[in-house]
Amino acid sequence: MMDIQNAGVSRRSLLRVFAASIVVAAPSFANATGFLKGAGDVRRVNMYSGRSGESVNAIYWVDGNYIPEVVKEISHFMRDLREDSTIAMNPHNMDIIAATHHLLDVKEPYMLLSGYRTPKTNALLRSESRGVAKNSLHIKGMAADLRLKSRTVSQMYAAAVACDAGGVGHYYRSNFVHMDCGPVRTWAG
Repeated sequence: MMDIQNAGVSRRSLLRVFAASIVVAAPSFANATGFLKGAGDVRRVNMYSGRSGESVNAIYWVDGNYIPEVVKEISHFMRDLREDSTIAMNPHNMDIIAATHHLLDVKEPYMLLSGYRTPKTNALLRSESRGVAKNSLHIKGMAADLRLKSRTVSQMYAAAVACDAGGVGHYYRSNFVHMDCGPVRTWAG
């Protein structure tokens, strides 16, 4: 049996997971938003970019409503740095990111490795790695590749899968987890 403390998920977080999945009905993103109910009536993302040196630690949802100005700020933060191009990021991906962070019960911000990618950037990355999808959800503003120093890829992957709200890929050699708000699926990279 797996040691819950060593998995990076506290008993309290695990109880929240079970309670949220029982209480919340099954519409799209139910688990991700259900996990956030314990966080109060706000949702927050906390990330930094090693490439740009920028960070964002912002409440983007209050009392059932996304805050357009903050979603726009987060979208700019998650821009394609190679092309300096921004797209409106799907706020449901922010929900998955926030829910996973909440489940992991950490204060450390995520390191954003990749958010939005232009088709040109995606093609460049695809030419360098077979792990980059031709029609990546990064191009649509629906995905993020994230890392935490204080949690393993396995721990992050397990928390994201528990949200049951989109695609989750783990990349052990590159030390990151992909999270998107597309169809529910998992893979190894």
